[in-house]
Amino acid sequence: MTTVRKVEIVTASLEIEHVLEVLDNEGVSGYTVIRDVVGRGSRGARPGDELTGALTNSYVMTACSAEEAERVVAAVRPILKRFGGVALVSECQWVRH
Repeated sequence: MTTVRKVEIVTASLEIEHVLEVLDNEGVSGYTVIRDVVGRGSRGARPGDELTGALTNSYVMTACSAEEAERVVAAVRPILKRFGGVALVSECQWVRH
């Protein structure tokens, strides 16, 4: 196993492509996206049942080095500040196969 940082980002679905660009620009090699996540945060509830999807959230998770995680968080901070959301970073073990 290898020690890595797991970065989890939840933000407005309309901004997910921008978040994925950040990951690409910072050299992150892979990620998982879950669209239309529901929850409640500082900007209120996001029920996920809007007709257009404009007010829904999406979740992105990646595993990367500590240095990449720091760069990703710094780059997504302006997105989160403007559109809301959360970024979490935790240390974890990558099971290589």
